[in-house]
Amino acid sequence: MLKRYLFLFILVSAAMLAKAQTTDTVLLNKLGDFDMATLTDDSYGALNIGENILADTGKLSPKVRIAFFAKLAKAYDDAEQYGNAITYFEKVAVAEPDYYVARRALGYLYNHQAEEIQLKLYRTPTTDPSYARTADAYKKAVLKALPHLEKAEACDPDDDTLDLIKTLYMNIGDRPGLQTLINRLPDLKAKCVDLLDDK
Repeated sequence: MLKRYLFLFILVSAAMLAKAQTTDTVLLNKLGDFDMATLTDDSYGALNIGENILADTGKLSPKVRIAFFAKLAKAYDDAEQYGNAITYFEKVAVAEPDYYVARRALGYLYNHQAEEIQLKLYRTPTTDPSYARTADAYKKAVLKALPHLEKAEACDPDDDTLDLIKTLYMNIGDRPGLQTLINRLPDLKAKCVDLLDDK
């Protein structure tokens, strides 16, 4: 009888191990397909595969998961699905705040939202009761964009990004923020990550 239980235990353990290996192999194959789609700039194919991987991201190591989220966010951005791009770039920025590639992407995505609000603001008469709310929404959107843009500018200086930062400060009337920008950039440059470690 003991031999029977031992045999049954070994059989069940082997079946569970085989199932776990099959699941891991399937997930690794999906990740490989996803990477291939991102490398060939097939953003829609990458999104299709990536969305099928999302349910299993808990099985990935933290570094692999964050690298996956970064690639998925880029695919969403390329497909102009900006809300989803922000969601996954935010996950990356929280996990790796010094990864300035994600921070630059977030800065420009939040600026895109600010520009849409700014257009509405231009069309709204200053006497309209909604004008103050729209102006406040614009300022909040700008303030979401600025820290990300500043980190990106500190780590990878770019004239266009610097000009945008200055314009945004002027648009919201924050002269002290603009004047202290040059002093903040060296501190932000102290730690910069340009590639994610997915090992």
